[in-house]
Amino acid sequence: MRAAIFAAISREQLEEDVQTVDDLSRGEDETRYFDQLIDHYSQMRRFLPMLLETIEFRGPASSNSILQALAFLRRREGKREMPMEQAPLAVVTKNWHKLVLSQEVPDHRFYTLCTLERLQDGLHRRDIFLSKSERWADPRAKLLQVEAWRQARPNICRTLNRQTDAAAEVQELATQLDRAYHQAAEAVTTSTEVRVEKRKVRDRLCVTPLDKLDEPPSLLELRRQVDALIPRVDLPEAILEVQAWTGFADEFHHVSERATQVEDLALSACAVLTAEACNINLAPVVRNEIPGLSYARLAWVQQNHIRAETLSNANARLVSEQSRIPIVRAWGGGEVASADGLRFVVPVKTLHSGLNRKYFPGQRGVTYYNFISNQFSGFHGIVIPGTLGESPYLLDGLLEHNTELQPEQIITDTAGYSDVIFGLFWLLGFQFSPRLADLGDARFWRIDKNARYGVLNGVARHCLQQELITENWDEFLRVAGSLKMGAVKPSELIRGLQRGHKISTLGRAIGELGRIPKTLHLLNYISDADYRRHCLTQLNRHESRNGLARHVFHGQKGELRQRYREGQEDQLGALGLVVNALVLWTTRYMDKAITHLRSEGVAVKPEDVARLSPLANKYFNILGRYHFTVTDDAVRRGELRSLRNPNAFEQEILIA
Repeated sequence: MRAAIFAAISREQLEEDVQTVDDLSRGEDETRYFDQLIDHYSQMRRFLPMLLETIEFRGPASSNSILQALAFLRRREGKREMPMEQAPLAVVTKNWHKLVLSQEVPDHRFYTLCTLERLQDGLHRRDIFLSKSERWADPRAKLLQVEAWRQARPNICRTLNRQTDAAAEVQELATQLDRAYHQAAEAVTTSTEVRVEKRKVRDRLCVTPLDKLDEPPSLLELRRQVDALIPRVDLPEAILEVQAWTGFADEFHHVSERATQVEDLALSACAVLTAEACNINLAPVVRNEIPGLSYARLAWVQQNHIRAETLSNANARLVSEQSRIPIVRAWGGGEVASADGLRFVVPVKTLHSGLNRKYFPGQRGVTYYNFISNQFSGFHGIVIPGTLGESPYLLDGLLEHNTELQPEQIITDTAGYSDVIFGLFWLLGFQFSPRLADLGDARFWRIDKNARYGVLNGVARHCLQQELITENWDEFLRVAGSLKMGAVKPSELIRGLQRGHKISTLGRAIGELGRIPKTLHLLNYISDADYRRHCLTQLNRHESRNGLARHVFHGQKGELRQRYREGQEDQLGALGLVVNALVLWTTRYMDKAITHLRSEGVAVKPEDVARLSPLANKYFNILGRYHFTVTDDAVRRGELRSLRNPNAFEQEILIA
């Protein structure tokens, strides 16, 4: 019944009504449009009593005008003689004003249409919600509730270093913004890389792309010497070697949590991880003469031991080991991270994939949104259907990983950017540093309308609504506290705040707050070439790591053929783990090579060490080896092999 009701207030009808009102305001043929609106009203009268009687709508204080109008219509349905003079008029928008209030008494037909149009808009913005619904539920339902928030509020504010006084926080931000504008204006005046140009009567920023850094002869020589010292191994050897260092395979416990009474479980786990990461079936890694590599053992380990939880725990060991290697200190302390998507075509029929014309035209696919630190180690990964945006998942990676890293700054490309993300990052104490594709199209915001910012005064032409920030400040803190305490999943909250092109009042307020740290980031970006280089360097590292992952994931044309979300997450999680193992292997041998060179009296410059990278695939043989040996004497003499025993499961080799 609810589906029928919502179908009756269809998007097409109400959008047509809105267009009608817009056309009326432009003075077009009013008679024709009046007739169309009256026809819509006649259709809605058939379901309106059931709608008002059956469904209870709720919403925050900002939606009181809509709720009061619905309550009035509900009372009027039960009491027909109720006069329209008592109708609450706060629901009537500017476009509807001419129709609803054309006479002394509000027109009940247009008043009803206006209320339903506002209802639909409120539902899509999540400013109006249904308590017993999944799709139309309150996005704030999972936040800390009144009593829990009252108790947690002091600790949350202290942990996040946020004041309870909204005016004081806004004033502090205004001071930072004013100082940043003056510093950036001074830098732009003397810079040869950033300039302000007039385009269509408006000022527009232009930033010259960064030149490629020169590689001094000492760096090139160091790379050559290190490369000559690092051994070459097969992929399975490297994984087994890393297992010997870290014992990461010990994390792959049985799904039943019981201790596994089998030998060589680590060997079996490494073999399964190799097959998963290389996107091949188990056949190439099966060796039936070795118990730990028999098909039965590998299939059992794959089904019962390789899952998201164990992959995450094993990966945490690798990240921890990576951070302890001396050479890593020259690359970073793990306080900086980046997020980027690795796209895979999914040629099989599955619900957990999506169309994306940009990355896989005419095909369906998924995005493996992975996070790496400036130590080159990947600390989290999320599988996203190809049609969804990436930005809602940024905070998932920062708040839900279980490694010892504590990133404070995260760098993304343009796809990971939105004002709401900026606001949430600032509230949680993180620095968000996206690289914007076209800086000239970015909006620069100001708080003080009367301030003068020199050469940037024409760029800073957009003014913030401080009232929207101060009025929702306590709700901001509740959102940040709920995210910090894990009461709600960040991506779930963000998707609830912004559905498509519609954004809730709370989401709009968070976005308004986010425009301040976004402008601070932009001002820093244009005034500091080192900051731009810093962001570019981390993103280049991420691209190189994605290239290594592509090289490893070579089987089946590099296509992901898992049908279920869990299978996709497990396989791509295994890929991330194996890439981390290769990065750790290379880093340890690179550190050993540097130590050896220094012991030989070679001058190794710290600035050259900082520009080395462990993201090379030339040290590993990924494709395997073909052994041209025949162990069976009879076969060597030209005789046929014995037929397979159909009842011996251990002899099965999956080929698919």
